Amino acid sequence: MKQLFFIARGVVAGLVLTPFFAFANPAMLPKHPGYPIGKAVDPVHGQPLANDPGQKNVTTQEALVEAARAVESSSRQHFIMTLEDNQRIIEKPGAGVLPHVDGSSIKIEPPVKEGTKAPASPQ
Repeated sequence: MKQLFFIARGVVAGLVLTPFFAFANPAMLPKHPGYPIGKAVDPVHGQPLANDPGQKNVTTQEALVEAARAVESSSRQHFIMTLEDNQRIIEKPGAGVLPHVDGSSIKIEPPVKEGTKAPASPQ
């Protein structure tokens, strides 16, 4: 019974999704350089055989530059410091150490001042 339910659900999903694939419009795809096959056309209908007919072939360097440009906005670091905060910095001692600033300095206290004391030997 369970198998019949999964099969029926798969058939219904296939019937629902089939029109989306059947009526997909290749003209809506973005124009991009890639692997063009020239001006080859279907001998029966006369339609182009590629989504990008006549586009130039992409080189390795162009592909790398475009890939880096595509993810640039999501991989860039955005610091919350304002220009005024940057002007307060007097010295940057290095990684892992807070910079020396003009004005009130920030002190980070340890989260635990004292540990729990337990007897040395169990009783």
